Amino acid sequence: MTDQTSQTELEAAAFRRLVQHLRDRPEVQNIDLMNLAGFCRNCLSNWYADAAAERGQEISKDAARERIYGMAYADWKALHQTEATPEQQAAFAAKAPEKP
Repeated sequence: MTDQTSQTELEAAAFRRLVQHLRDRPEVQNIDLMNLAGFCRNCLSNWYADAAAERGQEISKDAARERIYGMAYADWKALHQTEATPEQQAAFAAKAPEKP
């Protein structure tokens, strides 16, 4: 069993590895991640910003995205994002929660 500091360090290392793994695989589109795993790079950036806010630290949406993408989001989109196929869009819509 690890102490709290060690656990936090291990979780942080795993998070950094996940982020690097996603940066190394830009061909994997966010919509594919959403369809298969229920989260994407944007979700991670939102969770990052939420964690900062919970600790009284302000980080903008753009800054949080840059931490996850390793570059400005607009640059990443221009370099790597492709148009979602009708099949990807249908899969995404099928999994979206119903709106009240």
